[in-house]
Amino acid sequence: MNPQTIALVQDSWRRVLPMGAAVGDLFYQHLFEADPTLKPLFQGNVHQQAFKLIQMIDVAVGQLGALDTLVPVLQQLGQRHLGYGVQAAHYDTVGAALLKTLEQGLGSSFTPDTRAAWTAVYGVMADVMQTPAPS
Repeated sequence: MNPQTIALVQDSWRRVLPMGAAVGDLFYQHLFEADPTLKPLFQGNVHQQAFKLIQMIDVAVGQLGALDTLVPVLQQLGQRHLGYGVQAAHYDTVGAALLKTLEQGLGSSFTPDTRAAWTAVYGVMADVMQTPAPS
């Protein structure tokens, strides 16, 4: 990830973050519209899950410049998701729901460059999450 990509993602995330859990709720709405079969993977209160999602994205976006710190966290997160029943194909659905959510949250600020930056960053994160941590 180059510095411009990181800056675009971090700057756009700072604009979305004040919307808080509403952004997370919107994400899950898009996710379940795209693939209703994913609903059973989420136990408990989806609103609480939305809050956790926003926190996780905030941490990850904040650490984009420190991959040595971020990669092990993402690998652990990926291992947990594997235990929840997440499959490789689900990552594409999640990525599409994330982009749709960001597009709605940012409006005209979600430029083609910002979309490309988020697509690149999400792709790296999804790849890392699907790569087992070294033992």
